[in-house]
Amino acid sequence: MLWTRERPGDDVVFRGARVLDPVEGIDATLDVRVDDGVIAVVAQHVDANEHRVVDAAGLVLAPAFVDPHVHLRTPGREDEETIASGTSAAAAGGYCAILAMPNTDPVVDSTATLGSLVETAKREAEIPVGFLAAITRGQGGEELTEMGELADAGAVAFSDDGVPVASAGLMRRALQYASVTGRLLALHCEETTLSRGGHVHEGSVAAELGFAAYPSVAESVMVERDLSLAAYEEQPLHLLHLSAAESVVALRRARENGSRASGEVTPHHLVLTDEAVRTLDPNVKMNPPLRAERDRFALLDALRDGTIEAIATDHAPHARHEKDVPFEAAPFGVTGLETAFAVLYSELVEPGLLPLATLLERLSAGPARIFGLERPRIAAGAPANLVLLDLGALTHVTADGFRSRSVNSWLLGRTLKGRVAMTVAARTVVYG
Repeated sequence: MLWTRERPGDDVVFRGARVLDPVEGIDATLDVRVDDGVIAVVAQHVDANEHRVVDAAGLVLAPAFVDPHVHLRTPGREDEETIASGTSAAAAGGYCAILAMPNTDPVVDSTATLGSLVETAKREAEIPVGFLAAITRGQGGEELTEMGELADAGAVAFSDDGVPVASAGLMRRALQYASVTGRLLALHCEETTLSRGGHVHEGSVAAELGFAAYPSVAESVMVERDLSLAAYEEQPLHLLHLSAAESVVALRRARENGSRASGEVTPHHLVLTDEAVRTLDPNVKMNPPLRAERDRFALLDALRDGTIEAIATDHAPHARHEKDVPFEAAPFGVTGLETAFAVLYSELVEPGLLPLATLLERLSAGPARIFGLERPRIAAGAPANLVLLDLGALTHVTADGFRSRSVNSWLLGRTLKGRVAMTVAARTVVYG
């Protein structure tokens, strides 16, 4: 279900790193030797075997990251991103795998479109990439796609991300159909009759600035509906980019009642609130919008206790001219692949709000587990999918520093602590 261009495995030794794999239960200063792209030895004082030796003293070596929610804008908007540029950006961000959303032009709702993407990935992808297909034809919410054919063609999951499946009856049929394919539904939860025309979270900031508001209940009411349908059908589902405290309550309750539901949260929803909108920077406009501090705290609590199992960037590139407009006229969405680890380390781990081990697990094993992907791990015999992190390094975020084709980052001008020094993906050094 993941594709990348074929390359030989690398031979490399990481010498004296703090090896940290929370799932494997490893946190120690060790050497790691990779032979032909496969982890051969994890121990103290490993023989280099004439491999490339990386002095990793003082650095952290961890399982590389998996991003389950990326927009590659291909086909249709290759000026904003391509499979080549998006996967290159992901490599620089420490990722060994990403999943691309289907709201492209045309929508990924046919085996022909999906097959074209797969073939492009085999030629151009710097790291493995998987593709979600649409739940409904054209994401129109009226007719289901041929999920069986799309699954057979390699669709990793199904989503109408960007728009909700408004009809409860159609959502129920989608859950039934998806169960036959063994693929997950990943849902954008929004009741558009409540969010209609909204630009920012409904609260004091929206009122003071005079912006049309997008209330949190527009998300949570649809979360409740979809969780209820999944429980009735006894099927799993995944909730995309959660933003509201009420949504967290609903997900936690569903999981406690035995539901196979999962959720993800973005770096911007973990770090920012709607107070950031006062800058009128179009790069803090996203869907769902930044919400109140109580929502941010609820998301962080859910990430800590495992109610939310994954961090996803929702990397959404836009052309400069599209974002260089007044706030209300700008499209929703921000980039995130290249800055996710650094900002979360700076804003959550350094202040003591989130353990480093938890952050690494939610960036790697969590999303892999949700989508049935092989978990990146540090163990003898495992394919090398590794990220080397320099926690003391400072990174100044500038527009000319991105590998992505788009620069609509909410972090422009910021200095962050923590840097990806090297990434190994699918047995090959792809960055550093």
